[in-house]
Amino acid sequence: MVKAQCLLLIITFNKGVINMNNFKKIGLSALAGSLVAFSANAGDMTVSGGANLYMTATNELSKTTWSNDDHVTFSGSGELDNGMTVTYSLQLDGDEADDGVVDNHSVKIDTNGSGVITYSGHGGDSVMSGMDDKTPNAYEEAFDGLTTSGSNQVINGISGNDLIRYDSPSFSGATVHAAIMPSNTTMAYNGVYADFGVTFKPEMVDGLEIGYAFGETEATAGTVIDDQTYYVKYSYGPITIGYQESESDAATAANSDESETMGISYQITDDFSVSYNKHDYNDGSYTTDEEFTGVSASYTMGGVTIAGHANELSNAGGDSTAADVEGYEINLGFAF
Repeated sequence: MVKAQCLLLIITFNKGVINMNNFKKIGLSALAGSLVAFSANAGDMTVSGGANLYMTATNELSKTTWSNDDHVTFSGSGELDNGMTVTYSLQLDGDEADDGVVDNHSVKIDTNGSGVITYSGHGGDSVMSGMDDKTPNAYEEAFDGLTTSGSNQVINGISGNDLIRYDSPSFSGATVHAAIMPSNTTMAYNGVYADFGVTFKPEMVDGLEIGYAFGETEATAGTVIDDQTYYVKYSYGPITIGYQESESDAATAANSDESETMGISYQITDDFSVSYNKHDYNDGSYTTDEEFTGVSASYTMGGVTIAGHANELSNAGGDSTAADVEGYEINLGFAF
């Protein structure tokens, strides 16, 4: 069709007359043909979204907090001539904090046999952060919502903007993971943060999963901290149990943290699940471990989910005489 249009254009010029109406028609026809061809090669575009309403409180006498978030995610993917698949995802987040700005966004390249490479401008997980707590839970971790220093008491390396991650294909159940943040300067070793890991799901033991990850951070410039974590998780029918240990090793005790996590979940029906979790944490300077415990539940009916947890913290700040801290959260979520 394009050749025919070019020939018609040449004939028009050979006549010595440029008919602008014909010229416009030719241009519009060529543009329409190009758009059809582009649409065929572009692949699939999907739109999904969700909205959540939260009710949260810490301790019985604290004020109950109501909050909500909502988001729409646009995702487009297409297959290249060499068999690779490229997927771009962009999330518009309308929660109160972001006020409707662009949130998570990433480009993912499936290399068609050599693994998956993901560049996350925002919202990506490094290997350590993706393994911060792999024990099973029905809704959230035992330490969720209970903080003593402004952050959850968990060892999870670094995660942030401009993150590049690689996940290999499975080799007899083993998968290799690597992540790097070349532009990170906050708690990053020599200005670059990187971590690595492996997960193993042995083909001969159905339901078993084992994982290990490690990375390096810095408390101050030149003070290297070695972070590592490992976990074991096993599912048998409706029951899943998990155990995990994490630690940060540094030259000073104050920067040497440890945590131990256990969890069990029970899938009562396809739509309803419950769990119990326990998480102990010590930042190296505590005289006794902080002890987090929590129960959570989740029920899904179509695109509606009702979930919640009730968590408790003992020995807050490593002080055995400190009062217990309790908190709960209830979430009503809609997916569309």
